[in-house]
Amino acid sequence: MRKALSRVLIIGAGAAGRVVAKKCLKNPEIFTDIHVASRTFKRCEQLKEECNHKITIHELDADHVKDTVELIQKIQPKLVINMALPYQDLPIMDACLETHTHYMDTANYEPKNEAKFCYQWQWDYHDRFKDQGIMALLGSGFDPGVTNTFIKYASQELFDTIEHVDIIDCNDGDHGHPFATNFNPEINIREITQNGKYAENGKWKEIPAMSISKIINFPEVGPKKAYLLYHEELESLIKHFPSIKKIRFWMTFSDNYIQHLQVLQNIGMTSIQPVNFKGHQIVPLEFLKEVLPNPAEISTNYTGKTSIGCIITGLINGERKTKLIYNVCHHQDCHEEVQAQAVSYTTGVPAMIGAKMILNNQWKGHGVFNLEEFDARPFMKELNEQGLPWKVIDLDGPLDN
Repeated sequence: MRKALSRVLIIGAGAAGRVVAKKCLKNPEIFTDIHVASRTFKRCEQLKEECNHKITIHELDADHVKDTVELIQKIQPKLVINMALPYQDLPIMDACLETHTHYMDTANYEPKNEAKFCYQWQWDYHDRFKDQGIMALLGSGFDPGVTNTFIKYASQELFDTIEHVDIIDCNDGDHGHPFATNFNPEINIREITQNGKYAENGKWKEIPAMSISKIINFPEVGPKKAYLLYHEELESLIKHFPSIKKIRFWMTFSDNYIQHLQVLQNIGMTSIQPVNFKGHQIVPLEFLKEVLPNPAEISTNYTGKTSIGCIITGLINGERKTKLIYNVCHHQDCHEEVQAQAVSYTTGVPAMIGAKMILNNQWKGHGVFNLEEFDARPFMKELNEQGLPWKVIDLDGPLDN
């Protein structure tokens, strides 16, 4: 069977995966045949109901390459959109290689038994994807994703040279729960409990988790306390923009969130090492995930907004300038449109746009790529049209000033 130009397979029906499916349906000129697969088939059934039965659903455990290969061969999609867990990236890429199918994801691979982010595992697939004549687009969410594109756009349209980048991420929202995460709890907690890291003058500097914080004035929100974390787009941006002398990532967390997280850490509930429970091996963090609120189901009464952007310092006509490119997204607006909160929306919409870039051949190539390797302008145009409008403002100087 010939692969249809607009047929896609979305693997994962969690909070962000649901947004991808619904936004694809809003772009029928590109996405005319949408398939969604998840190991939790009940989620697929719920999503199909919410989509007025306009999608086709499948049960799939993406840990198993053979099963994923069989499903891809059955569906024959032009593109696989991976919205599953980060430690499923490589098995899904293996399945795409075997079936000669384009691949896309929103978060880089990390091994299940170690909280460690690294693009190198996926970059090592470059030659194999190139030899098969297919492409893999890595990290087409917001951060990573939109933030990478902000930097590329700045290099194309705003700056002659980029020297200093601070990626800032604020969720100024209230979901009404004592403790909840805005995306998969297992991945969220793994991300913030590992050591922080940033790059300066060609070297990586590692710090204890959550040990450095700063009050940052977030646009349309105001001053908020943010913590220095490691995030995967730092690794790709420093590779593709060697002029960058310093790059960091900052994210806000409420005092309530930090207090809950510290207690959970102290009693061992954030551990990813298996423990014996009544004769069964269980992972505490995986158990915790099951008892916390589902990020896909907390949008109804979610108020407030997200404010995410890039503070960029560099040279413009020989003068050192600082600009901020950012988006503000309201939780209730997202709920009204696709029954999701803003964190899921800001991940799902760029995933749909990245898929659209591939399917309409605006972004093309053979091998493994990050977003900043392509022309940012069509992607930035789509952000404005698909619900994530952005702004550029001038600042007095970089974040350290």
